[in-house]
Amino acid sequence: MKFLGVIPARYGSSRLEGKPLKDICGHTMIEWVYKRVKNSDLDDVVVATDDKRIYDEVVKFGGKAVMTREDHPNGTSRIAEVCEKITDADVIINIQGDEPLIEKDMINSLIDAFKKEPQLEMGTLKFKLDNQEDIENPNSVKVITDKNDYAIYFSRSVIPYPRNKNKDIYYKHVGIYGYKREFVMEYSQWEQTSLEISESLEQLRVLENGHKIKVLETQYKIIGVDTVEELERVRQYIKANNITL
Repeated sequence: MKFLGVIPARYGSSRLEGKPLKDICGHTMIEWVYKRVKNSDLDDVVVATDDKRIYDEVVKFGGKAVMTREDHPNGTSRIAEVCEKITDADVIINIQGDEPLIEKDMINSLIDAFKKEPQLEMGTLKFKLDNQEDIENPNSVKVITDKNDYAIYFSRSVIPYPRNKNKDIYYKHVGIYGYKREFVMEYSQWEQTSLEISESLEQLRVLENGHKIKVLETQYKIIGVDTVEELERVRQYIKANNITL
């Protein structure tokens, strides 16, 4: 199987406009993401963007980019357009463009899952929550799985309900996905579902249509960037740990 990494990147953001082009210790955020993703076992990596400024920045640092339409309702729809343009990939790994500290082992674990289970349609990651604030935070999406590590449900609410106080059972969903190319193209055409709309979580559309999502546990708790404060946290973390590209 051929594995293609796709990094959707938009300029517009309600909380941090121009996020992919923000400077982080001498490099733009999209460069951090791209080059760290390139260290993984993916066969190829491409940035999918609707903004010429982001496209030009990727080309400038030696990366690959593809221009996509501006009218996509979500990231999956943008990924599907990339699949129409790049037809030789078997599995797409969708990496968030605002996670500059992405670890290659996170991507490799998804690649390994598809190699071990050729029938797998979709996979994602989770990590254990140990902070009550994160457990109760609606911006921290929780996931519960069955004994075979397939998703039962994703929610912004506290799931499962904490009738018995046990923090060992809470997991945060990490927004990195792997899909079979044919599946993501099919999935992107489905209508929105009621639970998806209620929670504002696109992955629930998969579960509501009767399909399975493999959820693998990772040890990495990466810092996503949605605000100026989170951007500064990443800068300080990189400086404190002497991380370089």
